[in-house]
Amino acid sequence: MSTSHHSRKSPPPQCELREDEQPTCVGPAVVVLVIVGAYGREQRVCASHAAALWLTDPTIVFSTKTGPEAIKAVMRQAFGTGGSR
Repeated sequence: MSTSHHSRKSPPPQCELREDEQPTCVGPAVVVLVIVGAYGREQRVCASHAAALWLTDPTIVFSTKTGPEAIKAVMRQAFGTGGSR
């Protein structure tokens, strides 16, 4: 018998916009966007898809469920790193 503890934590969710034939995602779905015009419908996406959606749809905002590091990842995808950190 093993005395080690197995993590019950489930793997991060996949991006809702992931395409198996042409994966364009950059990691797990850590960004929660709210589509305001759709009565606050939430969508879990990766930083790459979040940047594309956020830049092109003015009705999309970040949910409070999205942490600051995830928002920074979206901004890096949208605008690049800017040279210095």
